[in-house]
Amino acid sequence: MADMIVQSPDEVVAFLKAQHNLIEDMFDEVLHATDPEAREKPFATLRQLLAVHETAEEMVVHPRVRREADAGDAIVDARLNEEHEAKELLSSIEKLDITSQEFIDEVAKLRQAVLDHAHQEESEEFPILQREVDDADLKRMGAAVRAAQAIAPTHPHPGVESAKLNFALGPFASMLDRARDLIGQALGS
Repeated sequence: MADMIVQSPDEVVAFLKAQHNLIEDMFDEVLHATDPEAREKPFATLRQLLAVHETAEEMVVHPRVRREADAGDAIVDARLNEEHEAKELLSSIEKLDITSQEFIDEVAKLRQAVLDHAHQEESEEFPILQREVDDADLKRMGAAVRAAQAIAPTHPHPGVESAKLNFALGPFASMLDRARDLIGQALGS
């Protein structure tokens, strides 16, 4: 029997698009859970993926788009504003009762904002990278995104939307987030 190993793409644009699809599926899993308590684990996984995904884009993708396109600053500034708003919403959702209708309503609102944001990245930023950056560099960027995700915070941190702030504050925030996650798991919360 052939090995059934699914590998994620090496190239940064394909990798991030695959994550966008996964994020959409994870939102659906949270929103369509039949048992409200069954939302907890998928939501924690979704929250972590959103946090590490955005951090990696802020550290690797956005700075490159700024350098590669004349309109790069305006494009990236708009994405950073969207990311800030999504982080604020996600932070407020973390405080809600996961069994409440308010939680569902706010997650649905976040889902739409995140999917709109992903569409903007895919239609504005990714074509710039594919046009201006050679294949070898796109693969190096893919490796850099994976490395950034491995050390990124696992909770949203509104106000930390630049590469400089992520490099300066990210490792400390990541350590605290990962400790918080482990303690929460040990306590069953």
